[in-house]
Amino acid sequence: MSTLKIAPSILAADYANFASELARIEETDAEYVHIDIMDGQFVPNISFGADVVASMRKHSKLVFDCHLMVVDPERYVEAFAQAGADIMTIHTESTRHIHGALQKIKAAGMKAGVVINPGTPITVLEPLLDLVDQVLIMTVNPGFGGQAFIPECLEKVATLAKWRDEKGLAFDIEVDGGVDNKTIRACYEAGANVFVAGSYLFKASDLVSQVQTLRTALHD
Repeated sequence: MSTLKIAPSILAADYANFASELARIEETDAEYVHIDIMDGQFVPNISFGADVVASMRKHSKLVFDCHLMVVDPERYVEAFAQAGADIMTIHTESTRHIHGALQKIKAAGMKAGVVINPGTPITVLEPLLDLVDQVLIMTVNPGFGGQAFIPECLEKVATLAKWRDEKGLAFDIEVDGGVDNKTIRACYEAGANVFVAGSYLFKASDLVSQVQTLRTALHD
């Protein structure tokens, strides 16, 4: 089984205090910082650009897991590589050139990830699996934090895990949306090993303890 990783989502943090919020994450045993990039076109919301990621990079040594919810993400590969992104995950629905975009990400020195929305058939992923380091399954519709978990998406996670084993591949399976101490175990049992959590973590004053509740739930 792949290493289990927790990825606090900075989208749920206090935007006026990114440096201190990153310091709070550094105090936990989380492996990633999940950064949602939204352009107001692919999804209705607008968040951060590469300049903000570059500023955050000065305050954290954790893995920056950048999820781009933007139209034609291949336009931004170099900018996010230079900003310090470690993983760049893009939507199959956002570009007509998904293979080329993934290859461009890897050529820029980042790990490449691919993601699908809850309503997208998982079959679109199968031709891409030998190109990627990570597959993200959205367990809410993307664009806003704090949404309710969609349990039907776990069938996609289980299918992905089956394909990974059958093909002898080693990509991570990440879940994002509504992940908390009540839903994380089902995600793990379906085959996920990277868990993005936003609202659940940042609503707590003690982030260290809140991350530990996820670890505990994984093993209960």
